[in-house]
Amino acid sequence: MCTQEAFQAQRSQLVGLLVSGSLEGFESILDWLLSWEVLSWEDYEGLSLLGQPLSHLARRLLDTVRNKGAWGCEQLVAAIREAQTDCQAPELSGCWDPHSPHPARDLQSHRPAIVRRLYSHVEGVLDLAWEHGFISRYECDEIRLPIFTSSQRARRLLDLATVKANGLAAFLLRHVQELPVPLALPFEDTACKKYMSKLRTTISAQSRFLSTYDGAENLCLEEIYTENVLEIRTEVGLAGPPQKSAVTLGLEDLFSTRGHLNEDADTVLVVGEAGSGKSTLLQQMHLLWAAGRDFQEFLFVFPFSCRQLQCVVKPLSVQMLLFEHCCWPDLGQQDVFQFLLDHPNRVLLTFDGFDEFRFRFSDRERHCSPTDPTSVQNLLFNLLQGNLLKNARKVLTSRPDAVSAFLRKYLRLELHLKGFSEEGIELYLRKRHRDPEVADRLIRLLKGTSALHGLCHLPVVSWMVSRCHQELLLHGGGSPKTTTDLYLLILQHFLLHASPPDLVPRSLGSGLLRGRLPTLLRLGRLAVSGLGTCCYLFSAKQLQEAHIDREDISLGFLVHAKSVVPGGAASLEFLHITFQCFFAALYLVLSADLSPSLLRQLFNCHRPRSSLLARLLPPMCVPRSEGQEGGTAALLREAEPHNLRITAAFLAGLLSREHGGLLAEGQASEKTLLQLQACTRGCLSRSLHEHFHSIPQAVPGEAKSMHAMPGFMWLIRSLYEMQEERLARQAVRGLKVGHLKLTFCGVGPAECAALAFVLRHLGRPVALQLDHNSVGDLGVEQLLPCLDVCKALYLRDNNISDRGVCKLVEHALQSEQLQKLALFNNKLTDGCAQPMARLLACKGNFLALSLVGNNIGSVGAQALALMLEKNMALEELCLEENHLQDEGVCSLAKGLERNSSLKVLKLSNNCVTYLGAEALLWALERNDTILEVWLRGNTFSPEEIERLSQSDTRLLL
Repeated sequence: MCTQEAFQAQRSQLVGLLVSGSLEGFESILDWLLSWEVLSWEDYEGLSLLGQPLSHLARRLLDTVRNKGAWGCEQLVAAIREAQTDCQAPELSGCWDPHSPHPARDLQSHRPAIVRRLYSHVEGVLDLAWEHGFISRYECDEIRLPIFTSSQRARRLLDLATVKANGLAAFLLRHVQELPVPLALPFEDTACKKYMSKLRTTISAQSRFLSTYDGAENLCLEEIYTENVLEIRTEVGLAGPPQKSAVTLGLEDLFSTRGHLNEDADTVLVVGEAGSGKSTLLQQMHLLWAAGRDFQEFLFVFPFSCRQLQCVVKPLSVQMLLFEHCCWPDLGQQDVFQFLLDHPNRVLLTFDGFDEFRFRFSDRERHCSPTDPTSVQNLLFNLLQGNLLKNARKVLTSRPDAVSAFLRKYLRLELHLKGFSEEGIELYLRKRHRDPEVADRLIRLLKGTSALHGLCHLPVVSWMVSRCHQELLLHGGGSPKTTTDLYLLILQHFLLHASPPDLVPRSLGSGLLRGRLPTLLRLGRLAVSGLGTCCYLFSAKQLQEAHIDREDISLGFLVHAKSVVPGGAASLEFLHITFQCFFAALYLVLSADLSPSLLRQLFNCHRPRSSLLARLLPPMCVPRSEGQEGGTAALLREAEPHNLRITAAFLAGLLSREHGGLLAEGQASEKTLLQLQACTRGCLSRSLHEHFHSIPQAVPGEAKSMHAMPGFMWLIRSLYEMQEERLARQAVRGLKVGHLKLTFCGVGPAECAALAFVLRHLGRPVALQLDHNSVGDLGVEQLLPCLDVCKALYLRDNNISDRGVCKLVEHALQSEQLQKLALFNNKLTDGCAQPMARLLACKGNFLALSLVGNNIGSVGAQALALMLEKNMALEELCLEENHLQDEGVCSLAKGLERNSSLKVLKLSNNCVTYLGAEALLWALERNDTILEVWLRGNTFSPEEIERLSQSDTRLLL
């Protein structure tokens, strides 16, 4: 028996027990207490308040239960025990009558089992409930907020069913019973159970704290994790009709059945730029599995780091890889391994950072034996192909440049991690700064400095901004514009915190850099050496050889790498790969041993393993340095292209005029610095000219078109980092390109800022095509300065909302050149139609507009119809795949009656019935300008299609 007095005496221990887990665990306890009717509905609502600290909720729960007497105290202890058991049980026992006369009561009585059954299917159930009219779209969106886990979304759906009296509870009770039961544990073997428990404990300990970027403080991953934009990566260059919008997924949808490239493949690839959050995504995935909250279809999860695997020299078998390099079974190793081989579908392997694996993917050497050792690269490649552990799911993360066509043949699904949305940036900063006043000030600063705001879509940059918030808030109007500015700011931040308080200079330019120059050079030399040898983990021996001492490490730029293998050799790594590239660039410009001629080796375009930057630059700007084939030059030639691009962009930023005074502190000769600056400016300008001149001549009568080569955006970013208007003007002087195509080039807000900085100096109008990128509303804002030189702007599939379009329209009204605008497959609603209609009504030179694949309804159609009555220049209006329905089409039909310019109106897939088509026929009788009205994919019977086709051949059905 548990008396109230004993319960009160153990209060502090109980509070510690309740808050030591997660919010998910706390809510599981509430589930059990609700189902046992220990808590009333009013009690539960008071314990489910959003934003309350877990410790506060725990104490409130203890007070509530204590007031219910000894029985309530006993039930709480039992609920804690059941919630802990939940993590290990794939399915809870529970059977209910799907046709119960009291569905709301039964939902509560069986709540733990129903939550467990529902959480993997909550998205589909929400859609079904909405289709049947049980919940509104607003309620769906509230439940789907990204701050909730799948289990929390399931609970909030059940909560809604409790208070709604429209049949939702009965619907859920029936439908949840029909959902597939989570796979039960298929064995009773003690060794396997103990191994699974050990694996969960090990991975939970490794994943609980976020240390991806920061070694100076431990951040609880669950408290700080913020979802990124994760989309199914679409195929490049598919022919046919316009593609649907890229499908945005949550982490729980990582193994979605949609968008499969190869149904027989086992590997899911997540690509994203450096700093986009790939490692943190995997860490969150591991934590959810270890806590029993998601991905429970897998009994065993094995996480690996490619940067650690490439350090393995000896041959490995699958068994050695799993047990020696992840988690060793304490007993029955052969039995456990045999179970893994017999049930590969219950196994998940994750490989983080494939781009840091020095070996290129190959399918030439087949290896099918799970017990015979082979090289680590051959083992990995055969796992990804499915020659080993076929049907075991593999998740691979990589930067896009490292993914070859050979590898893509073996992918089941390719996902693109695009970093934070604008809302994600704000949510992350509020999680990082619990003081609302600090968070508000920082968010206001970002919104007022669009360049810095655009950089923050990369989580690594958001972390840096959060870490340097005091310096940023004190800067006022002098916030960083470029990536180089920001990394110099965090360099200052770390150096200031490592200096004695009474001797702290307030900026890098006041002696702080000079005082730490030896340390920075040693770290920079280590960074260059690592890039050249594809080494990102540094052993104690390597650090000793580089003369890195404890004081150097204490600055915080080198942190301890997490080793999966217990007792593995300790090693250090840079905070992030971008920091390693930054220090490499810093070394190149600060080292007194480097001459300008040696620096030019970075731009060498003659050697086969040179960077893309080097291949793009013209020979005339890279004089060969006879007799200076030093170690640094050799290292630069061997560095991976994607890392060398980042390093070179940092180099351009460091050599800008703005930072010249800072670098002069560490330069032996001002003349040398000036030579380096001049060399870099000349190389960038000439290389961009060379890039443009390599474009084939245009077909007679057509504008010259250029599809950017992979390194084009790197050149533009490097020009932007130097922040010199004259250099940008010189780089595009005389350019004769009518159409610039940058589709699938990873263009985000930061790249948009760079494009605008350079392209606004073009001498003639250009059509700028940025389809299938990550422009977003922030990127639209960055593009505005170059709108005056755009005759057409294509922004298909770029996550742009009404807010971004409103900004675009505001500036487009002042642009004389813009004649075409394509916004296919974005996130536009009726809210964008009014400003878009105003643009078209005011500007008489617009020829086409596309709003395909958005969410425009009848209200938006009314605004566009009024525009059609005034605009006498628009020739094509594309509104396919929206939600116009008959009401919207009837409005457009009225607008057509008074329009004399429109030739093509595309209304396919808009839920139009015969009623809307009749309105169009009426308008066509009074309009002889229109040539085509597309109505394919709407709601017509075969007889109606025949009748409409005979009525007017301009209707394309």
